[in-house]
Amino acid sequence: MTTFTTEQLVQIRRELHQHPELSNQEFATTERITRWLQQSDIRLLPLGLKTGVVAEIGQGESLIALRADIDALPIEEATKLPWRSQNPGVMHACGHDVHTTVMLGVAQQLKLQEASLPGRVRILFQPAEETFNGAQQLIDAGALEGVQAIFGMHNAPELPIGTFRTRGGAYYANVDRFTLRIHGKGAHAARPQEGIDVIPIASQIVTALHAIPARQFSALDSVVISVTRFTAGNTWNVLPETVELEGTVRTHDTTIRGQIPEKIRRLAQGIAAGFDARVELEWQEGPPAVINTPEWADFALNLAQKQGYATQTATPLMGGEDFAFYLHHVPGVFVSIGSSSLFGLHHPQFDPNEALIGSAVSYFTALAPLALKAAAC
Repeated sequence: MTTFTTEQLVQIRRELHQHPELSNQEFATTERITRWLQQSDIRLLPLGLKTGVVAEIGQGESLIALRADIDALPIEEATKLPWRSQNPGVMHACGHDVHTTVMLGVAQQLKLQEASLPGRVRILFQPAEETFNGAQQLIDAGALEGVQAIFGMHNAPELPIGTFRTRGGAYYANVDRFTLRIHGKGAHAARPQEGIDVIPIASQIVTALHAIPARQFSALDSVVISVTRFTAGNTWNVLPETVELEGTVRTHDTTIRGQIPEKIRRLAQGIAAGFDARVELEWQEGPPAVINTPEWADFALNLAQKQGYATQTATPLMGGEDFAFYLHHVPGVFVSIGSSSLFGLHHPQFDPNEALIGSAVSYFTALAPLALKAAAC
């Protein structure tokens, strides 16, 4: 049976970093993870996944799950590191290579103590987190069957090494996407009265959309509406027929989330109608908010403190995470562990401090048997 030292785990992380793959294309990554797990005699569950791996260690009725994500982003790496990405236009700019390495180390450590584990630990190496459809793939394949609690982590570049944070209740926000198409009438730019100019109409809609959180909800509510794309026209002297706006909505409140699409539709249609223009709204619902189970959040924080982490009770974040889908099926907790990078997540110079790997392996190795006992109670 192969076991890796911390130094060898760092080399594994660098190998993964050099060979990143986009969501649902993680074929070589899946092969590497499978090979490393098999070298340690860790059994794999035959779930028929296109990409991704699910491993299981131990015996018995009690069952918890640990989750790592394995996909990368369509970003050209700008670091000069010797282990920088060798795949043009693709980079592990979110640290999923680190998460995968941590859970590989945990799998090996748990395998060493398999005979004494008070149950089973299922480790999910999940594809397609960045496109928010990987968790559902694993759920549909049966990866959560029998699971009593699930645990996941994300590195936090804004936190120092040795820092750990989470919270009970809402942590990450839901992630929804919208597209607005404003249809008018094209005309010569010198004779705007002959057309219906969609550019000023769309501009008014953008300004009004940003007022929804501040004027239609309480200042104490967490609501963000951001317009991130404004596309119109193809030359300098023609009023275009159509403007397309795209953006995202984030909140932690299910009720508010349900109200936003109609508010956007009514507002945009009202402004457009005043100029005889027409509006279409396309709404794409993404993952819901990450709602941590309070008891498991307390459990995670208490153990982190005992393991030597500087612990923090987190404030809610507006980023999204498809770990949320798991928490709609079973209780659990998602945590943040400091990676102390000068550049943040999704930045082309993101460079997490690899010192977090060893301590995170120790943390989740300690967590697993304790969580199995707690889940059985």
